[in-house]
Amino acid sequence: MGKLDGKVILMTGAASGLGQAAAVYAAEEGAKLSLVDLNAEALEETQNLVREKNSNAEVLLITADVSDEAAVKNYVDQTVEEFGRIDGFFNNAGIEGKQNLTQDYGIDEFKKVIDINLNGVFFGMKYVLEVMKEQGSGTIVNTASVGGIRGVGNQSGYSASKHGVVGLTRNSAVEYGEYGISINAIAPGAIMTAMVEGSLRQMAGEDWEAAGKEFVSVNPMKRFGKPEEVAALVSFLLSQESEFINGTVIPIDGGQSYKY
Repeated sequence: MGKLDGKVILMTGAASGLGQAAAVYAAEEGAKLSLVDLNAEALEETQNLVREKNSNAEVLLITADVSDEAAVKNYVDQTVEEFGRIDGFFNNAGIEGKQNLTQDYGIDEFKKVIDINLNGVFFGMKYVLEVMKEQGSGTIVNTASVGGIRGVGNQSGYSASKHGVVGLTRNSAVEYGEYGISINAIAPGAIMTAMVEGSLRQMAGEDWEAAGKEFVSVNPMKRFGKPEEVAALVSFLLSQESEFINGTVIPIDGGQSYKY
């Protein structure tokens, strides 16, 4: 019996990276999955990976833009219509945006990153919390970043959005704890996903792998993290095993954010 056995878990950004890894992991733990992403074709690939791990997994696929409030309300409504409830919510969809100094950071790019990374997380919480408050239970895990707990440079939009996610997490955890709802955030560091590869390519072009090795050379563990390691943390935070953890932001970065 898995730690998420029979639980209805809603996930955004489920077509790639941390969302895809979390979906596969949650399926192994017995979850019923509602998977949301803008990329319908890639969502199908996630479903295939889920079926490889748990052929009996119940999976609902929903194509949606998380920066569109109506679309967010719709994916929440569809999930409840299909499964009757939402036990856990991995509020994960996000982008990095272009890298630039603050003075050179385009306003349209800034707005785009905020719309997806911060407004999208807020919309998700707004409508899922209505469901969970009515149920009297639920767990939410928001994806922040080490860029949400410290400065990283050349990422004004990303850092501002992820700091906002941290604030939303802590504020809402205070508001909803009495209703049996726990709300936490994860702060991944350099996890080897397509988004991190894209970031390295922005910095170093075709030499991105060499840049990656240099980047993790200062990490206490001297390596990138794995999506599966993040997925295991998310699964724990979505489960009943973590019920008294609330309002916490957990770095998963090999200890780098604590290094002087």
